[in-house]
Amino acid sequence: MNILNKKYINAFIVILFLSLISLFFYFLSREDGFELSKKEAGENKKENIIKGNDKMSEESESGNMINESAEFGLDIPDDFVLVLYAERLGKVRNLVSAPSGIIASLMSAGQVVYLPDLNDDAKADEKIVLAEGLYNPHGLLEYCPREDFCKFYIAETNAVKVYDYDKNNISLSNPQKIIDLPDDGGHYTRSLALTSIEGEDKLLISVGSKCNVCIEDDWRRAKVLQSDLDGANLEVFAEGLRNSVYIKENPATGEIWGTDMGRDWLGDDLPPEEVNIIRKGGNYGWPYCYGEKIHDTDFDKNIYIRDPCEDTIAPHIPMPAHIAPLGLDFFAQEGWPEEYWHDLLVAQHGSWNSSVPVGYKVVRMKLNSEGDFLGEEDFVSGFIKNGEVTGRPADILVSDNGRIYLSDDGAGRIFVIFYQGE
Repeated sequence: MNILNKKYINAFIVILFLSLISLFFYFLSREDGFELSKKEAGENKKENIIKGNDKMSEESESGNMINESAEFGLDIPDDFVLVLYAERLGKVRNLVSAPSGIIASLMSAGQVVYLPDLNDDAKADEKIVLAEGLYNPHGLLEYCPREDFCKFYIAETNAVKVYDYDKNNISLSNPQKIIDLPDDGGHYTRSLALTSIEGEDKLLISVGSKCNVCIEDDWRRAKVLQSDLDGANLEVFAEGLRNSVYIKENPATGEIWGTDMGRDWLGDDLPPEEVNIIRKGGNYGWPYCYGEKIHDTDFDKNIYIRDPCEDTIAPHIPMPAHIAPLGLDFFAQEGWPEEYWHDLLVAQHGSWNSSVPVGYKVVRMKLNSEGDFLGEEDFVSGFIKNGEVTGRPADILVSDNGRIYLSDDGAGRIFVIFYQGE
């Protein structure tokens, strides 16, 4: 009996030992598999969010760019090539140049990110977060008066902040809120530009109206504001601008240009959207006037002896109603063929309340060196076809190295466009 019990005990120990070994290898294999899955998922996430399509990598070494415009249903001029630079970015808006890449504001994510292209294959290598936890970050501005001194401004809905900017390592630090902005009502984007007034650099901040058409009770609304670079001495630069979402300096003239959205509910054809040359002290009409100094009698029922629109400024370039113009940028002389010098690209975000959808494209406005308007043509189109919207162009960055960056906040992506003509 004792011998039998001993045999059973030995057998039990052997079985237990073998079971433990089996469990060990089972969990080991599960851990290896889990780690592999995490690794693969991470690589796929980076690939899908940032890299987009890898076809460019193989071809860029020979300098041949594969045109991906047809893949996205977009039409561009024959001498240009369009490729996907980055995707899965959410509501991506403002773009500014950075060494070996670009910096972008991601409104829905509350982030400002750096998207480098270190191997120059026209694909962002990764997404590096420079600032986060922001409230609808939109306007971006780099200010580097000296090689060893840089600041970076970010406009949120309710504030402008300035950061120390290490341009060599592409990093932001030491955020300081320098301006409070209104945070009630609609039109919550804020944009930034730099201008010189009497030889002194000043910060410009665009703040839209809180309504479609009304008399504002906050003096900062429906204006471009001006301040010192530290945010002090905030004042009005120009008024009567319902929603100038983007403002930018024309490098040929030094003037500030901006797009502006007209009011709604006057039908499909009124009022015109606008490209304005925004001058200090100028009144651009809203809410009493629109277009070519036309009195808005639908809103303002008063009768005047003197034309209330007489002293307002008409748009420099009127555009069709409801196209929702956003980003704009100019072709410089460096890096571009002469036929494009001084021309302006404008992103038409697209209508929301027109009976027939309009906009959803980028147009090229032909200008001379003085900024006079000479004509217009489509530059990137196809974001809407047969009533289906596939994207909404937002901001444009024309670099001096033959690249144009275009953000599409409807599809959460950025395209890069190259000139490949003779």
